[in-house]
Amino acid sequence: MVVGVLEEMRIRALGVIDDAVVELSPGFTAVTGETGAGKTMVVTSLGLLLGGRADAALVRIGAKAAVVEGRITVDGRSSAAVRAEEAGAELDDGALLISRTISAEGRSRAHVGGRSVPVGLLAELADDLVAVHGQTDQQGLLRPARQRQALDRYAGDAVAGPLEKYAAAYRRLRAVSAELDELTTRARERAQEADLLRFGLEEIAAAEPLPGEDAELAAEAERLGHAEALASAATAAHTALAGHPEDPEGVDAGALVAGAHRALEGVRSHDPALAALADRIAEVGILLSDVAGELAGYADDLDADPLRLAAVEERRAALSHLTRKYGQDIADVLAWAERSAARLAELDGDDDRIGELTAERDALRAELGELAQTLTDARTEAAARFADAVTAELASLAMPHARVSFAISQTEAAEESAGIEVGGRAVQFGPHGADEVELLLAPHPGAPPRPIAKGASGGELSRVMLAVEVVFAGADPVPTYLFDEVDQGVGGKAAVEVGRRLAKLARTAQVVVVTHLPQVAAFADRHLVVEKTNDGAVTRSGVKAMEGEDRVRELSRMLAGQEDSELARAHAEELLATARAGR
Repeated sequence: MVVGVLEEMRIRALGVIDDAVVELSPGFTAVTGETGAGKTMVVTSLGLLLGGRADAALVRIGAKAAVVEGRITVDGRSSAAVRAEEAGAELDDGALLISRTISAEGRSRAHVGGRSVPVGLLAELADDLVAVHGQTDQQGLLRPARQRQALDRYAGDAVAGPLEKYAAAYRRLRAVSAELDELTTRARERAQEADLLRFGLEEIAAAEPLPGEDAELAAEAERLGHAEALASAATAAHTALAGHPEDPEGVDAGALVAGAHRALEGVRSHDPALAALADRIAEVGILLSDVAGELAGYADDLDADPLRLAAVEERRAALSHLTRKYGQDIADVLAWAERSAARLAELDGDDDRIGELTAERDALRAELGELAQTLTDARTEAAARFADAVTAELASLAMPHARVSFAISQTEAAEESAGIEVGGRAVQFGPHGADEVELLLAPHPGAPPRPIAKGASGGELSRVMLAVEVVFAGADPVPTYLFDEVDQGVGGKAAVEVGRRLAKLARTAQVVVVTHLPQVAAFADRHLVVEKTNDGAVTRSGVKAMEGEDRVRELSRMLAGQEDSELARAHAEELLATARAGR
């Protein structure tokens, strides 16, 4: 059994589905039906399990939620199993259980191995478990960028290693170039900024402000401006506490407190409580004496010098000039000066920085040129092998004379300074190197190779894509492939060969194909049909496995639209016999 087999999906209330179980084969499973909508349900369901975008419109009308569950057999040592276990999931007998629930309001929840997980984890697991291909993937193959990605994927480490180094150097070059542009295109603005900073720093340096000086000067100005009132108040307070020397009969607080202390001191020995009060009064007397002394000194030292007041106000005006321009107070002014000095040093060092960046830019361009050449060489070598392998597969897909090749080229840069040197030429470059990769197809002898976007029909494009996937299956396999009508535009003998190649791919991987071709469905190990029923009010879909006579009838319907046509039945039986013999 292939490791990574999707054993079954359970679908409930999704679109027109009420409740369906899709059991899948380890090998090749074909999904058919009369209309595309029902078959697309299988693709949509698997897309939801793989972390696809949830849409409330997918929920069946009248249902509260849609649920899709899947059971996938995995190797416990595989990267998908390890990543799931890191998220807290548990394997169930070697299988990983995945579910996705979408509410009618549009909310989405995901569970892996019994543990609620972010939807993004499903997408991570999908990279290692399933490759989904549909009509949009065919159209994507027409884009040169996708063709380059396909070639790089096939080349493997020969491209991946140099490309990783190239990408890192490319990102650094972008950053260096952006900084250089900033320094050179804004040189005038940066010079003006430096002049303003320099002027401000010189102005602050000339004033020489000190931390906290503005607050100290404000206090001194307030004191000097009210010196007479302060002196008078201090003298009056001193007289009230200590008395006036010229009035020995006057009553003062110190004398009153001393009298109170004397009155208690004589009887303190009779009551400890009274003794404590006497001690406290003594302390009051000492405190009054100290305060009175300080008041006398304050009044003597107070200077009402108008010259000093003028000098203080002049200094305050100089500091106010700084705070109006550089900060709310002197602390802010000094902080601005510190930041501005650092910024000025940076601006003054622009010339040196430009020189350093220019040298680094040139070195990075040279490094990118060498790495781009390495990428070109690796891609050229891989392109020949890839093209030969795809061409060989096309021969087995009823295109025996078709030949696939790759055109790898570079575009010269309009200016030498805008490119990197590869092969002695200055060429344009991007995040993936300097190469322009284009897949060419020559459908028959004598036909010139042309880009597949111009030279391939729908059927040819389908077969080219399938051939690419078969080649990838040998070089970079994934456990499960889902093809959504990639056989579009193919018929007749080519359709038989497509079925045969899908059966070959199923030898090493699980293959699920949504198809409308009986020639493809006949090669499947398991044939599922999406059936719709309508009771006049509600349309419902279900999934049924076709075996024996039922499978012949379904192939007959696909061939002729008539299940009971003897000719169609004979053709269907012949197809099945051919498929069994050709596996």
